[in-house]
Amino acid sequence: MHQTFDAALEINLLHANQEGADRNRTHFDRWGITCLNVMSSPGAGKTVLLEKTLAALNKTLKIAIIEGDMTTELDADRLRKYGIPVIAINTGRSCHLDSKMVSGGIHRLEHEYDPNEFDLVFVENVGNLVCPAEFEVGEHQKVALLSVTEGEDKPLKYPVMFREADCLLITKTDLAPYLDIEIERIEANARQINPQVKIIPISAKTGAGLETWLNWVRSQLQNSKNPVLELIR
Repeated sequence: MHQTFDAALEINLLHANQEGADRNRTHFDRWGITCLNVMSSPGAGKTVLLEKTLAALNKTLKIAIIEGDMTTELDADRLRKYGIPVIAINTGRSCHLDSKMVSGGIHRLEHEYDPNEFDLVFVENVGNLVCPAEFEVGEHQKVALLSVTEGEDKPLKYPVMFREADCLLITKTDLAPYLDIEIERIEANARQINPQVKIIPISAKTGAGLETWLNWVRSQLQNSKNPVLELIR
């Protein structure tokens, strides 16, 4: 009986969250915004990836970030240096953002700015390889990061994250020569879980793979108000 009750509660929570995610996506669609949900374990490189992305795209695209952390605004402050709106959400004990939290961020964006001017919103989720993948927030695509320092077996040990990902970035590839690890094995394990996932090995330190990532981001953009996008494509 207890297990049945827990399962029913989980289903109800996920159903309510999905309804909220659908509403969030409707807002993004109405404004012509593409939303990318960036997820990984702590330390895989989400924030530095966004820093590199902002440095490359901020001149041609209007970008905002919804930044999730359990405590502090350290990562949010790093991203604010690029002169873009960064809405920080502290989740407290919760190990992931959910659609209600992101809805609050959307309302702040709508109140403080004209959302019709934006092309792209990144949601930087809380560092965790489990919960963020199960709770949609209204994103159009899910982006997972996996550092080479985490090992080759993580896609097999945490299959939900990698099954849900539309794009997988294998990060810190510049460290691979110093580790007993094969990037090809990570890719093979990821494709065993998700044969369709786009995989991009990348190094924020050397810049390897960065342009491939930027091109993928550009390819996800909705029909934009920004005429420069047509030149980029």
